[in-house]
Amino acid sequence: MTAQTLSATLLSPFDLGGLTLKNRVLMAPLTRARAGEERVPNALMAEYYAQRATVGLIISEATAISKQANGWLNTPGIYSEEQAQAWKQVVNAVHAKGTPFFLQLWHTGRASHSSFQENNQLPVSASALKIEGDYIHTAIGKQPYEIPRPLETTEIPLVVEDYRQAAERAKDAGFDGVEIHAANGYLIDQFLQSKTNHRTDEYGGSIENRYRFLKEIVEAILTIFPANRIGVRLAPNGVYNDMGSKDFRETFLYVAKQLNVYGLAYLHLMDGLAFGFHNFGEPMVLAEFREVFTGALIANCGYTQETAESAIKDGNADLVAFGRPLISNPDLVERFANGWPLNPPGDQSIWYSFDKEGYTDFPSYQQS
Repeated sequence: MTAQTLSATLLSPFDLGGLTLKNRVLMAPLTRARAGEERVPNALMAEYYAQRATVGLIISEATAISKQANGWLNTPGIYSEEQAQAWKQVVNAVHAKGTPFFLQLWHTGRASHSSFQENNQLPVSASALKIEGDYIHTAIGKQPYEIPRPLETTEIPLVVEDYRQAAERAKDAGFDGVEIHAANGYLIDQFLQSKTNHRTDEYGGSIENRYRFLKEIVEAILTIFPANRIGVRLAPNGVYNDMGSKDFRETFLYVAKQLNVYGLAYLHLMDGLAFGFHNFGEPMVLAEFREVFTGALIANCGYTQETAESAIKDGNADLVAFGRPLISNPDLVERFANGWPLNPPGDQSIWYSFDKEGYTDFPSYQQS
């Protein structure tokens, strides 16, 4: 338990590595697909984030570090100067509300499709193992997942460099820090987990080797941002994108212990089971990570105001990230503070309308 957790509540301030957060409610990364076909941030996105900027910290939607990293329609990138410049209007809108803003760095890996790739190449991964039992939305309609191409050992430093350059552009755009997306079955997670990493080079086999890719990414980004402006997101219990490994507990405790060495801003854990559990043993809980990671812990996935308060009171979490409740409740913090009811989530089909519908048109609470 850290000193800051004593007598803490969800709405109390928090010092995140020198950044003063006005409360412990975080906006989780939410893929909302409003950046258009060119993947350039825009004024609509600036309005959306500014509406929700009464939270303590906003973590941006997952943002592609390269063209190869793309795997969703209309999601933003950070791999061109045009994109970096366009992010500035979004960052400025959030900063005008006095709220820090981190950019989440993303490579989808095998959770992509050749139609997203230059010259229709296969998506890449740690190994040639495809996502089973699902399909992907592409510009040419729903498609089955493909068997990815394993990254050559000599290619991996190039991907690490893509992360570094993306972090550099994020800093130029004015972001306060970055979050490395190592969760939910995307590329870094594909390297971390034994289910998806069957490599025989120095990036596969042992847990130490499977961690190497993330380690090199963290150390590359440390040349751009100080450690207290870098976070990492992990999903030890998750099944999203066909994940889940028998050695999950050993793997993720090792990863957290190694990351602790750097003095990072936080570890963002998808500890909740709202989106499924792989059932390889008992689910991992925040207290296990508290034993090996001394920095701030962010809890996420299915939390309510009540369960979030409990996690903070018990000292297991320092901060709690909310996703879906913030989609339909831009004033979520005010609703928590006043005991106001939450807006219903609405029809999920409009969450990805590519327009303001289901995005910036959810009302704030109106007192009668």
